[in-house]
Amino acid sequence: RLSEIQSQLAQQTVTCSAGGGMVQATADGRGQIRAIKIDPQAVNPGDVEMLEDLVLAAVAEAQKRAAELYQAEVRKLATGLPFPFQLPL
Repeated sequence: RLSEIQSQLAQQTVTCSAGGGMVQATADGRGQIRAIKIDPQAVNPGDVEMLEDLVLAAVAEAQKRAAELYQAEVRKLATGLPFPFQLPL
């Protein structure tokens, strides 16, 4: 069942943005980054640090949401198992 959940998570995606949508990062349910989109207006050769910060923020948020999605799916699986203890998530 766990491998089925992992397969389903690979098909699901979350997209997060930073800088008012100027940078978007898409991750699958396993946290792997699948796409980065950058609005051309965000590309300012004089301020590369800002673009780097926006990319980092979007990627971090996408990975965080993917982890939350993963944990929610594992919790669904764990609640149906007959363990006398809680699994650490």
